[in-house]
Amino acid sequence: MEEKNTFKIKGENGEEVTCEVLFTFDSEETKKSYIVYTDNTTDKDGNVRVYASVYNPDAQYTELMPIE
Repeated sequence: MEEKNTFKIKGENGEEVTCEVLFTFDSEETKKSYIVYTDNTTDKDGNVRVYASVYNPDAQYTELMPIE
């Protein structure tokens, strides 16, 4: 059985939300690290919501930043 890589974030109402890391990658072009993750919720059409952010893999506490 594969162990899932998860992390917790604060939701819009201050609640704790567990997210699952789908994958991470580093871009040679932008010199940034990216994370793609899901909170395993679905939209009105039943599609799983997936998010992507920039992050610093070396930081003690990970901060997710918007992709510009």
